[in-house]
Amino acid sequence: MHNLGTVIRFEITRALKKKSFWIMALGFPIMLAAIFGIVFLSNKTTDQAVKDLEKQKFSLQVTDESTLVNPALLTAVKATTITNKQQGIDNVKNGTVDGYIYYPADLTKQPIEVYGKDVGMFDNGRYEGVARALLLNSVQSTVSPQVSSVIQGNTPTNLTTYRGSEVYDPLKQMIIPGIFLVLFYMLIAFFGNQMLVSTTEEKENRVIEMILTTIEARTLIIGKIISLISLAFLQGLVIIVPALVGYLLFHEQLSLPSFDLTSLPVDWGRIGVGALIFATSFILFTGLLVLIGSSVPTAKEAGGFIGIIMMLIFGPLYAAPLFISQPDSPFVHFLSLFPFTAPIPLLLRNAVGNLQSWEIMLAIPIILVSAVIVLNLAVRVFRFGALEYSRKLSLKEIFGK
Repeated sequence: MHNLGTVIRFEITRALKKKSFWIMALGFPIMLAAIFGIVFLSNKTTDQAVKDLEKQKFSLQVTDESTLVNPALLTAVKATTITNKQQGIDNVKNGTVDGYIYYPADLTKQPIEVYGKDVGMFDNGRYEGVARALLLNSVQSTVSPQVSSVIQGNTPTNLTTYRGSEVYDPLKQMIIPGIFLVLFYMLIAFFGNQMLVSTTEEKENRVIEMILTTIEARTLIIGKIISLISLAFLQGLVIIVPALVGYLLFHEQLSLPSFDLTSLPVDWGRIGVGALIFATSFILFTGLLVLIGSSVPTAKEAGGFIGIIMMLIFGPLYAAPLFISQPDSPFVHFLSLFPFTAPIPLLLRNAVGNLQSWEIMLAIPIILVSAVIVLNLAVRVFRFGALEYSRKLSLKEIFGK
């Protein structure tokens, strides 16, 4: 194992020199920045267009059979009233006025009818906007602000929940433990393919014979796994740090929700459990991807297995509502304890706070033991499959030699 450090340094340096690594690492933050920039410019342009629309003046006639519209508001917008609905429609058709609004006697049974001269898809909305505003402001003027707030559903509520005698906010409690779930998802999604093909590169280049004359297969495969884990964490930092900096600098301009990070509760128990689940699960799936890559001759064939691995990892997300609403069901227990489906259920349930102590004490050792078995199998498969350039190893060969 004295060459382990050499293998790790070589693998990390080789990956960092590849343009594809940095394209993958920087592509996600750049994509996020581009999306947020487009959203910001779009919102800014739309808000300005709405303000310009509000300043536009147009001639308007109104027929109010509901008697709910305040005449003073009609005067304020320089609208004239007429009693004949058909005459109002004809006036719009012949260009006498720009818009006409008809309020029926019973608004619960008939819609408000709005007619207007076409001024473009976006600007045509001014007629309906004025129709709603006139009616809403008229009705609000007849009741108190408190009643108006209740009717519109704008009355604020402030919920405080307790766990024992302490204030407990479930949403805030799950934010920090939930980071491990997001990190696991992102690292596997963005780095999984590189893990899968990491052991096929030397085969395709036909240099594996020379490497194995100086380095043991076990040292090489363990060095590759450690370097992959290190590179994955580096990529995670490259993704998270720019996103965090962008949020801190531009969350007001982009109208993003504000979070007081100092008020987030820190539950070191759940954070520790989340870190253990994340670490053991990540090692398990890194070993599994390397194991599959070691058993096939080319990167192309290795790529065919990535869909199966992703299905194992992220398939349980379809049962996410069960993890929250029915954490004691046998199906949830099975997904949480079966090592190849356990990461997402365990990380999600730990973030929510319904992961029981006995499940933690059982699940983490299961994943850890599975990771050790998979890593040993990866070494074994690599040792016997390193020189196989044209075919996959069979299960009989892997377990029989």
